[in-house]
Amino acid sequence: MPRDRKPMTKRTDRKRGPRRGGARSFVLRKKKCRFCTDKNLKISHLDQQLLRRLTTERGKIIPSRFSGTCAKHQRKVSKAIKRARNIGLVPFLAE
Repeated sequence: MPRDRKPMTKRTDRKRGPRRGGARSFVLRKKKCRFCTDKNLKISHLDQQLLRRLTTERGKIIPSRFSGTCAKHQRKVSKAIKRARNIGLVPFLAE
């Protein structure tokens, strides 16, 4: 025996969008890779200042979505940071 079902209607009580208390929308500006724009800037495992700017205070590598580096240069940055860690220029973990 089929049950008595309510007719399907649109739910208008859902909150969506910034006017109804939902998530706020914003315009995301695409970050430019600093290594692509400045050709004189080289990635080296000996450049401690550059590598410190690309790591967090805890010693983790900053992802490309936060730093804005392209995939090609992000691979070079991560390799340079790992090399600098192995020689002892950049710490593995912050104390």
